[in-house]
Amino acid sequence: MTRTSMGEPATRLRHALGAPAASARLQAALTAGSTPNPEYVEVLMQRCAIEPDFFVRDMLTWALIRHERQAVIERLLPELGSDVAQARAQALHTLSKIGDPGTRPAVTPALLQDDDEEVARAAWRTAAGLVADGRDAARLAETLSTQFDRGGRDLQLSLSRAFVALGDGAVAVVERAKAAPDAGVRAHATATEQLMRDPDLGFDVAIAEAHRVVALREAPFVES
Repeated sequence: MTRTSMGEPATRLRHALGAPAASARLQAALTAGSTPNPEYVEVLMQRCAIEPDFFVRDMLTWALIRHERQAVIERLLPELGSDVAQARAQALHTLSKIGDPGTRPAVTPALLQDDDEEVARAAWRTAAGLVADGRDAARLAETLSTQFDRGGRDLQLSLSRAFVALGDGAVAVVERAKAAPDAGVRAHATATEQLMRDPDLGFDVAIAEAHRVVALREAPFVES
């Protein structure tokens, strides 16, 4: 069946997901996940790319993962190359929820270094949750290390959390980044190392202490 000849249930879902009220769209996505229908997958995927409300997008992901796994994965993978940043980010988020290790290669360095912060953040989280082994973790850490000191506080926290998830496979990479020429990179790597040692340590505390340590190391020595 082509997209132009979808059945009545899918057509009704498309109309419901286009409702002006976010609450109505949320209910439509909930219904689609509660009563899965193979025709819904395409409708849900198309809505993921344009849905403005965060909670509705999250419900769209929930609805998708209620459908047949392989069919959803096959439809998600092309979205990773979409020209629409939200489509890429939402596809990554949904893959992270599905948790199929076989999709790890689809989270490419290009996505991990995406210009769009939300795409990059989703890629970091997804890849870190799908690593195959220690070697894969080390390779991923190398790519993630290029993102140290990127963006504001929330983005930097997301990157640090990805390193925490990688565990021992990322230790050497973080240690090396602590000696980077850029002070911001050194501080972020130092804070990340602290979080890897103590995940319960607050990021704000860790990054503030890291900046203090870096500043002290760079301060000129004055002989008394």
